[in-house]
Amino acid sequence: MTQETHLSALEEEMAQAVASEDFETAAALRDQVDQIRRDQRIMEQPGADAPQASYLRRQEPGGMGLGTNQSSYVPPKGWVPPPKPDPMTTGHSRGGRRSKS
Repeated sequence: MTQETHLSALEEEMAQAVASEDFETAAALRDQVDQIRRDQRIMEQPGADAPQASYLRRQEPGGMGLGTNQSSYVPPKGWVPPPKPDPMTTGHSRGGRRSKS
């Protein structure tokens, strides 16, 4: 399947999703089509090598920030979360309530 055939199939699927009022799927397909076209433009630029341009990826939502490849927090090996405080004893002093004089 050529890339043009794939694009036309995605566009047809997007049109079907719009016709059935499945707008979330249509938006996801639209983004895929835009990304493929953007990648084609990058590859068509003079001096663009396939290995150099192949690592360019769209940033995924929920990533930990720019420049990181760790998508979610992974605790260190052997880490144990601290115990939760007792809700009956937190925020209270030992002397009890103070009365207004």
